[in-house]
Amino acid sequence: MARGQQKIQAQQKNAKKQADKKKHGSDQKAAAKAALVFTCPVCRTQMPDPKTFKQHFESKHPKSPMPAELVDVQA
Repeated sequence: MARGQQKIQAQQKNAKKQADKKKHGSDQKAAAKAALVFTCPVCRTQMPDPKTFKQHFESKHPKSPMPAELVDVQA
């Protein structure tokens, strides 16, 4: 009989956890998308910070002129 009560409690706990998850939505996806601030003008790839952006630009687009916002960034 004890297992039946534990099962019911586990189901209630899981239902509450799922409801909280549904209420908050996908916060990690939204936060990750918001963190991608810089967009490469050549290939439209998004990057989180200027250092990564400059490294990407130097390695993937060496023949293209450097964007003005990356000239003073230290990689």
